[in-house]
Amino acid sequence: MPVQFDPRDPFGVLAARTQLVDERVITAASQLPRMSFAIAGAGGYGRRELFPCSDVDLLLIVPTEADIARLRDPLSGCLRELWDSGLRIGHSVRTIEECCRWNEQNLELHVSLLDLRFLHGDREIFDRAARALSEFYAHHGRRIAARLAERTRQRHSKFDNTPYHLEPNIKETCGGIRDLHLLGWFARLYPKRPEIAETLSSLAEAKRFLFALRCFLHLESGRDNNLLSFELQDEAARRLAPDPVSPEDWMRQYFRHARRVFASARRPLEIPEAEQSALWRQMRDRHSRTSTAEFTVSRGRVLLRNPAITLRSAESVLAMFTFIGRHGTALSWDAQRQVRGQAGRIREAFSQLRPAWTAWHGFFSQPHCALALAAMQEANVLAAAVPEWKHIESLVVRDFYHRYTVDEHSLRAVAQIDELKTNPVGQLDEGDLALLRIALLLHDIGKGTQPGDHIRGSLDVARGVLDRMGAPQPARTAILFLIEHHLDLSQIMTSRDLSDPVTARLLTSRIGTEEDLRRLVLLTYADIAAVNPSALTPWRSEQLWRVYAIALRQFTRELASERIHHAEALPTEIAPFVEGFPTRYLRTQTREDTMRHFALYRKSLSEGAGIEIRRDPHAWIMTVVAHDRPRLFASLCGALAGFGMNIVKAEAFSNTAAYVLDSIRFTDPLRNLELNASEVNRLEWTVACVLNETIAVDDLLKRRRPPPRPARSAAITPSARFYQDASDTATLLEFVGEDRPGLLHDLASAIASAGCNIEAVMVDTQAHKAVDVFYVTRSGCKLDQATEERLRGDLTGLASR
Repeated sequence: MPVQFDPRDPFGVLAARTQLVDERVITAASQLPRMSFAIAGAGGYGRRELFPCSDVDLLLIVPTEADIARLRDPLSGCLRELWDSGLRIGHSVRTIEECCRWNEQNLELHVSLLDLRFLHGDREIFDRAARALSEFYAHHGRRIAARLAERTRQRHSKFDNTPYHLEPNIKETCGGIRDLHLLGWFARLYPKRPEIAETLSSLAEAKRFLFALRCFLHLESGRDNNLLSFELQDEAARRLAPDPVSPEDWMRQYFRHARRVFASARRPLEIPEAEQSALWRQMRDRHSRTSTAEFTVSRGRVLLRNPAITLRSAESVLAMFTFIGRHGTALSWDAQRQVRGQAGRIREAFSQLRPAWTAWHGFFSQPHCALALAAMQEANVLAAAVPEWKHIESLVVRDFYHRYTVDEHSLRAVAQIDELKTNPVGQLDEGDLALLRIALLLHDIGKGTQPGDHIRGSLDVARGVLDRMGAPQPARTAILFLIEHHLDLSQIMTSRDLSDPVTARLLTSRIGTEEDLRRLVLLTYADIAAVNPSALTPWRSEQLWRVYAIALRQFTRELASERIHHAEALPTEIAPFVEGFPTRYLRTQTREDTMRHFALYRKSLSEGAGIEIRRDPHAWIMTVVAHDRPRLFASLCGALAGFGMNIVKAEAFSNTAAYVLDSIRFTDPLRNLELNASEVNRLEWTVACVLNETIAVDDLLKRRRPPPRPARSAAITPSARFYQDASDTATLLEFVGEDRPGLLHDLASAIASAGCNIEAVMVDTQAHKAVDVFYVTRSGCKLDQATEERLRGDLTGLASR
């Protein structure tokens, strides 16, 4: 049916079509015989929201079942006339009793009758039906709301719980017209919750925009089409916008409205869920115990105790979202409204007195960081805290690979890390997740500033962001490395022969350390998984882990084989110290690290050993420089274990002058070092005594209680494998077994007892699983088969103790 379309007046279009349809329906119905019935419009027709190509839903209400049979033949002629006029009619004939009978399998009927409107026939019958339906909804409204909430969750899940699709279905997607309808239905089902109707009223601008867009799609397609394709986006931007605007900017307007609608529609869903679920109430009560002096957790939502104070400074605003990230609890309606109302002040606060790096690092370290970032986005705080975020906010970059806008892709990538962190089968030690999350948030931000070279653009933006955050140099270096190389692994795993040794060398030439490798693998995993739900296929996942394994093997090969012979970039006096170290040493250590190690070396010349214990954000690191001797590494490990420390990583290097640099990363389960500063000095003194052999390591280990063993189902069978081709000069020994206090000391001692020398070592602990790699020699040569067999038995035997 042709309707004059004015893009500035979609409600006029709906009213005009509804009036035309009303006239045709009433005209056709007037030819029916005089009988007891009423004809009503239902659903969108009942709401007077007939879009140009929408179906017309009619309900014939009759008093009794017998009336249905008498109406069958005359009704067929009436409907045929309406179909011939070009209307797509959907109809049903029901008694008043049928309309008010609960049907678990027909939620659509109960929802459509919420919008019933009288058209023709016996008005008294319609009024009787309306009164009966009012009583029905008063009695069954909560049950209908619960089923409607369940269906809506399923619909949202179908669209990945986001409105940010590049080619959205503007009716059914998250934040689409169906969510506006949802708010209207909930307002009727919960008449005592006026905030629902108020929320719907506040979305008048979004409603006008979406309705105009759907009218355009119908008229442009000549059918009930609700998919906003790239081609139709171009045309809509040209014909709907009051002023000239690019398709990308016009889509940003769409996403701004859809985001508000989606956020508003999700909140009423919690009402029936809270009423129905005892588990939800338990979770709500548990969350309420997390309340603080600044925040109250009520009904599973965060409320502000003193909004004026909380929203006054950038530091306190960030603390609020850190609280959300820590507990996984979203802002309440009222709190979100308060935050939105102070958007200007919050933006000014972030520009004047910025939060310190420790505050930012704490925020990005939270287990539910992605939820907190989404809450910041929803409350318009993310762009206030990071103004460059506006460059990619709701930005559409058209390709047939990505499904989401650039900002949504970045937030989903962070969410992948959050999910991976809670997945007990994760195998990589991810280290400082805050740095990884920051890199993911910023890795594509250059698409909004430098589309032709978004990596360069992202690096430029990231440097400015990190400057304002006050990020220390090591954190800056790690984040910028991840951004610069975030496409490397994806390209290599799809365009290189992974069995070619050149590929392995290419990987390690770009990636400096194993920690960089781990982070880059995790970033690549999250980046691919966030493209679309089917992007990370089993094949891609397998290829990514192959790339990791290849690079890791190459790192271990380089560790034992490639040595420093010249160090022109360093002062002359340092050259003898670094000569003979692995070539990776200069790539992985900063100049400050090298100078600190050199100071320890000079100290060892006069005191026998240079020892330093310092703390990093997530662990402690002990660095020791000493002249090489049998069981040196074993003694260091034993000293730490005897002091109650848990070793999680270790590296040991030796130079040409037979001095060893050992770096051991460990945790302090009882926080002795943190709570008692003097204990750091006592640990250094203990290590020195162990090296001087004035304290026996075995005596220290006797003082430590054995930890509880893991469940039998999680037990790990110890294994020792030997690889002769991993190095030109040494045998690679890989031990895998169940971790326990003193294990590393025992392994190193067994190797020394077999007459072998540890040339290099890399130690890793994954939960209760120890993965330790040693490069060993015997009399300056690789191990023979007899020595391998002896060591295999010794190592697996002691691991079972």
